[in-house]
Amino acid sequence: MTKTYSYISIIAPYINDFIAEKRSLGYIYDSEAYILKHFDNYCIDNRLNDIIITKQFLTLWMTRRSSENASYQTKRISIVRGLLLFMNVSGVSTYIPHHFSKIDHHVPHILCENEVIAFFHSVDTYLPQKRYIRLANEYKILFRMIYCCGLRNSEACNLTMSNVDLVNGLVTILQSKGCKDRIVYLSDDLVDLCRQYKDYIKNTLGFEPYWYFPSSDVNRPFRNSTIDRKLNEIWNRTAYAGSCDHKPTVHGLRHSFVVRRMNLWMEQGIDFNVMMPYLSKYLGHKSVNETFYYYHQVEEAFRVIRLKDTISDEVIPEVTYEK
Repeated sequence: MTKTYSYISIIAPYINDFIAEKRSLGYIYDSEAYILKHFDNYCIDNRLNDIIITKQFLTLWMTRRSSENASYQTKRISIVRGLLLFMNVSGVSTYIPHHFSKIDHHVPHILCENEVIAFFHSVDTYLPQKRYIRLANEYKILFRMIYCCGLRNSEACNLTMSNVDLVNGLVTILQSKGCKDRIVYLSDDLVDLCRQYKDYIKNTLGFEPYWYFPSSDVNRPFRNSTIDRKLNEIWNRTAYAGSCDHKPTVHGLRHSFVVRRMNLWMEQGIDFNVMMPYLSKYLGHKSVNETFYYYHQVEEAFRVIRLKDTISDEVIPEVTYEK
């Protein structure tokens, strides 16, 4: 159930062919198609009358907007860059953007145990407008899936009912980052919550929807940006709002899952190097090296946990040195 858009600018045939090629390779390419629709409108609004696109024509498109961060700016430009490369291969000489944005990579905020408890209490007591009550019940499960299973935002948002096997406690992630599939196991208590949630959704809607987390439009899933905003709104209702340098993000929940897992291994005396290949597969990484990206952030995370977690002294004891 991919979303389709009508492209009408002079380069519309190339946009359609580009998206068709990506999807033929197995990519979902929904959010990208949405951005390309905006670029299609940009071409119309700026009166592109020639299929040859110049650097000057792209200047405004490449400018960062007041409403976006550097990451989304980069994504916008990168997707159009892919289109322009496709057009070049098709015989159209266009300008190809290079070195268009520099993103500062910050260590995400790792939630300590107290913050996790506070966040999910805020999730569970969140009450939106009456017509969005169903969505409030979906957030309770969606954020738990992300945190308890280490899912990416897009992976949780794009789950379908057929992806979640509550008999065997399995979630099948299809066509995720790097065009990879994998299976994620659910804990027994999360399976019980998911069963209750599924019954609630069917009873509320009167039918079983295609998407596991249908948005206000039941025929469409949540957008990543919607869940980003909702997490920020819910976090701001906790006692910890404003107390950290970097606000928690949806991806930060995934990081927190990894750090919590490593914490448990450390507490149990289990070697990270032995377990890392399993964790790498579970997270959907291409290699163990990608997972070690999280490993290198653990020292900073442990420092934060020592300061904030009420049980940190037992989990991460201070090291004493002989003089």
